[in-house]
Amino acid sequence: MPVKDDMQRFAALDIGSNTLLLLIAEVGGGGKLRAVRDECRFGRLGQGVDRSGRLAGEAVERSLAIAREYRQLIDQAGVARVVAVGTQALREAKNASEFVVPAEAILGARIEVVEGEREAALVYRSVVAAFPEMARGELVVADVGGGSTEVIAGRAGAVRSLVSLPIGSVRLTERHLHGDPATAEETQALLADIDRQLGRLDPALAGCGAALVGTAGTATTLASVEQKLRVYDADRVQGFRLSRAGVERQLARYLELTVAEKRHLPGLEPERADVIAAGAAIYARLAGYLAAPELVTSDRGVRWGALLEIVEGAGS
Repeated sequence: MPVKDDMQRFAALDIGSNTLLLLIAEVGGGGKLRAVRDECRFGRLGQGVDRSGRLAGEAVERSLAIAREYRQLIDQAGVARVVAVGTQALREAKNASEFVVPAEAILGARIEVVEGEREAALVYRSVVAAFPEMARGELVVADVGGGSTEVIAGRAGAVRSLVSLPIGSVRLTERHLHGDPATAEETQALLADIDRQLGRLDPALAGCGAALVGTAGTATTLASVEQKLRVYDADRVQGFRLSRAGVERQLARYLELTVAEKRHLPGLEPERADVIAAGAAIYARLAGYLAAPELVTSDRGVRWGALLEIVEGAGS
């Protein structure tokens, strides 16, 4: 994979509770990022963390194997610098070092385990860069991960409020959805838990009707399923608009199907089948809380924000 003389390549890893994401991007003379590789693997690092407060041994091993694979891709690409960001599972687990120490040795880079506010700021940065016209008005960005959900409200490109909520697709599935499919009682408990957490948002957001952008795997899955994409296509997902009613329809379907049935839905990665209902529920309840007419999906998130810091000279 040759690199042009005027190009530099950087890599960013987003180490989340459900997935490990790798972005290798090229920076040209104009300072614009172009993805060379954009990879997603399911480490499920947050497995059991909500219950035990610790990383499970098998989750650590899965995720370290992914780190080894990513190191090979980074070396092959001729990357000049690697940045790595760890989120909810690593900031919460008492034994996070059991992953972080060997992973840093594998990657040859420090893993920055960030607080929710820092994670949210990186997400918002990536969305503003991708959708500058939306950022000029009232904008709410939501990043639903496996262990947490970051909600950032902005106006005219500036952040007004930023909250990290301890709810995510893996955490809420493990906490509430034990039936296959979920029972009515489990669904009611799931939605009540989400609504309690949304009560921590700025009250001014309730019913505000702001534009809502969703990043990370749950949002992109909703866009993929709506379009019945047999093969993931980032260009068709980026900027896709899904009505609030469409989000609610997908949620209802996920709640009535078994995990095995969901694995066969076009656009849904089989590894997300067991947790997609909880993730979709967060977006459905948030859209209702905001009175947002639609969900705009973004294929970009923490990894893009981290590389933008480098390109724009904000990284250390």
